[in-house]
Amino acid sequence: MNAAVKLSAFGVALALAVAGAYGVGMAVGPLTAVDAGVDDASEATAAEVRGAEREDGRGGSARDAVLEQPGGLASSAGGYTFTPTDSSLTPGAREDFTFRIVGPDGAPVTAFDVEHDKRMHLILVRRDGTGFQHVHPDMTPEGTWSVPLGVSDAGSYRAFVDFTPTGAAAATLGVDLAAPGLFEPVTHVPARTAAVDGYEVTLAGDLVGGQASPLTLTVRRDGRPVTDLEPYLGAYGHLVALREGDLAYLHVHPDGGPGEGPAGPDIPFVAEVPSAGSYRLFLDFQHDGVVRTAEFTVPTEPDARDATVTPPPAGHDGAGHSH
Repeated sequence: MNAAVKLSAFGVALALAVAGAYGVGMAVGPLTAVDAGVDDASEATAAEVRGAEREDGRGGSARDAVLEQPGGLASSAGGYTFTPTDSSLTPGAREDFTFRIVGPDGAPVTAFDVEHDKRMHLILVRRDGTGFQHVHPDMTPEGTWSVPLGVSDAGSYRAFVDFTPTGAAAATLGVDLAAPGLFEPVTHVPARTAAVDGYEVTLAGDLVGGQASPLTLTVRRDGRPVTDLEPYLGAYGHLVALREGDLAYLHVHPDGGPGEGPAGPDIPFVAEVPSAGSYRLFLDFQHDGVVRTAEFTVPTEPDARDATVTPPPAGHDGAGHSH
């Protein structure tokens, strides 16, 4: 989820305050009600929704295609809705962020399965890919989740909830949150090395749209390999991938877990990104009892299967000349 013209801080803030997330979303093209996500499609008439269930040429329906989209693009999907109590944040303040997951029956959901050691994962990031946070809210018996959140800078933020209702499929939903004030959007250049608190983390492997891509993150401290990483969320590292432009949230699975390999310095993952583009990657890892986050910006590489060379027709020498 790279402007050609530099704007003043006031101009940028004014444009973003007026346009909000709309301008960011349009970076990847206009969306129809069905393309935008299940929650947007729910606003269409019943006839439009039924019409969306047409054959799409792949043996499935357009609605099937919606359900196969990356997570986090919609606030409602599969009958479940992410409903914050307040959609605003106060820059410089740390406040409780509360929300509910409303189920198909219209009531708050109170039964969730444990996934990656937690029943609820909440990701917060500004629309320009900065200010990443990964936290774990607590739930009241009535189904209200709460977690302290603080942002240092103004801007438009995206909050994601990653959860599995008991007896249902896993879901990732997202909503926009606004932190009022002036700010300068940040442009990220491709980077495969990150430095955080004296640690250096490097990324090896290429992202290829539409196929599983093995990645390896290597952790060093003061130039020496770290071989005693501590388990975090059921693995030696937890990786989140967000597509620049629309901030599609992608599940990245660790290749193995604690006890299935060495505790560093290498942390292997398998990522499957749905399209070409640039992605922000955030690695959470734990060492000496502290969780740290390393950030990367990685563009996709061409799919080698699409790079086949068509031989020139008979009578040509391949350089545009006929014999």
